[in-house]
Amino acid sequence: MRPERQQQIWRSEAGSRLWLSGLIAAMQHAERPEIRRQPIAPEILAEVRAQLALTASYRTSPISTLRH
Repeated sequence: MRPERQQQIWRSEAGSRLWLSGLIAAMQHAERPEIRRQPIAPEILAEVRAQLALTASYRTSPISTLRH
């Protein structure tokens, strides 16, 4: 997916929820002991860093109005 399209998706409330759900699922998967013991491939680390940098660039967008 092109970055321009990702930006449009993440700016919506549904997109924010989708992104957060994906993050939570990934964290739950990564915390499993059998997963934590495995080495991480360098290309996966590069992809994670790129994704984190991408989401950080959207911090200039309005803060979510969702109640927690």
